[in-house]
Amino acid sequence: MLFLSLLAIMNMYQSYENKLLLILLAKSDEAAFTELYNRYWQKLFAIACNRLKDMAAAEDIVHDIFAMLWLKRECLPVKCIENYLAAATKYMVLNRIKKLEQQKKFSINSLQSTAFELTAENTVHYKRILEIVKAEVEMLPEKCRIIFKYSRNEGMPVCQIASRLNLSPKTVENQLNKALRQLKLVAQPFFNCLAMLYCTGNI
Repeated sequence: MLFLSLLAIMNMYQSYENKLLLILLAKSDEAAFTELYNRYWQKLFAIACNRLKDMAAAEDIVHDIFAMLWLKRECLPVKCIENYLAAATKYMVLNRIKKLEQQKKFSINSLQSTAFELTAENTVHYKRILEIVKAEVEMLPEKCRIIFKYSRNEGMPVCQIASRLNLSPKTVENQLNKALRQLKLVAQPFFNCLAMLYCTGNI
């Protein structure tokens, strides 16, 4: 019996014009609100979904539209509820698109900023390593230091260094290898540290 009564009420509200439904809505008539929802939610969902291409976001907007309608039910300056709801939906869609664009822009700027910071930080580490290597070069034995500088700073080949210093090419190669081994031992801890920081996401 109760079900039949509710069904009769629903059928009755379906016959009401929008103007009367708005009058009843202003008096907090939930059945009038339900009827307006049933009449227009699909159209509003279609508007939102066509523009956003996102069903979940479209559903959220439709929910927000009708929540706003209920909250403002007592003071709606509305002559055509269909146009009002459609306009409100488009407005919310545009706001959501703008918000998504701002978030995307922020993400890009954040990535660029992070990339710059990483580059700057890596540059600092690189300069520090160079300073240590240069200091270590100066501490090499004299012959080893001179040969290394000829090779790295002036780009001289082994044969030319050997001729200038009156040494055998084999001796020059041995001294270069000695210098490189020593410099590698000094710099390796810094490279290991950088690698660890990179792997843990700290740089």
